[in-house]
Amino acid sequence: MKPHRRQRLAVILFILSAVGGGVTFMLLALNENINLFYSTEQILSGAAPKNKLIRAGGMVLEGSVERSVTSLEVRFLISDMRGHSVPIIYTGILPDLFREGQGVITKGMLEDSGNFVASEVLAKHDENYMPPELADMLNEKHTKNRTWSDAL
Repeated sequence: MKPHRRQRLAVILFILSAVGGGVTFMLLALNENINLFYSTEQILSGAAPKNKLIRAGGMVLEGSVERSVTSLEVRFLISDMRGHSVPIIYTGILPDLFREGQGVITKGMLEDSGNFVASEVLAKHDENYMPPELADMLNEKHTKNRTWSDAL
C-alpha cells in the first residue's frame, strides 16, 4: 500500500472512531436524563426503578393531604382510581391549583420504603386540561370497567 493511501485510511478510521465515540457518549448522557412516567399500579407492582428520577401521576385522594405544622412538608396519596395508591412526600410550596380530587404529576425518586419523595409537583392549569399520561390512564380505566350492557 502506498504511504499516502495508508495515511488517508488512518485519517478516515480516526474520524469514524471519534464520531462513533461522540455519538456513544451523547446517547449515554441522554439515556441518564430520561425520566419516564409511571402509574401507581406500575409503581406498586415493582416496574418503577428505585432511587432514580421518575415521574408519577394520579389523582390526589380526598382526605389524604397532611401538612406539617413546622415545615413545608406535605404528604398525600395519589391514586389511579382503580384501588392503587402511592404515598407522596413533598417539601416546598405546592402549586395554587393543587387540591384533593385533582390530577397531578410528580417528579422525584421512589425510596426503598415505598414512599415517593417528590422534588416537583405539577397540577392542571384549568378545568379542561389534564396531563396526557393521566388522561390515558383514566380512559383505560373507564374502558376496562365497561360491561357488555354498557356498550348497548
